[in-house]
Amino acid sequence: MASLDHQFMALADPTRRAIIARLSKGDATVSQLVDQFELTQPTISSHIKMLEKSGLITRTRVAQTRPCRLNPQGLKMMADWIAEYEHFWTANIDRFVELAENTKRKDQS
Repeated sequence: MASLDHQFMALADPTRRAIIARLSKGDATVSQLVDQFELTQPTISSHIKMLEKSGLITRTRVAQTRPCRLNPQGLKMMADWIAEYEHFWTANIDRFVELAENTKRKDQS
């Protein structure tokens, strides 16, 4: 199983994030990704390998092609980790709203 470190390192690159965004619309072969991103096949393949090692995508074999697709389990692992910190930003936003409302009331007095 891929670690969160590998997943976040994979998503640190804007091209790999763009590949993830593209795959969220459906499977794609390396050739299709090469055409879309106007990068060389070795460059796209390198990005695909990193995303695959991190567990964010999988590749299957369909006839002579190997389409890439998002791996829901890898994405869920990241989403679960991020969700653990939701209370932090929610609490900060709530405090900010309260401060803004108090400041507005004082200004109106």
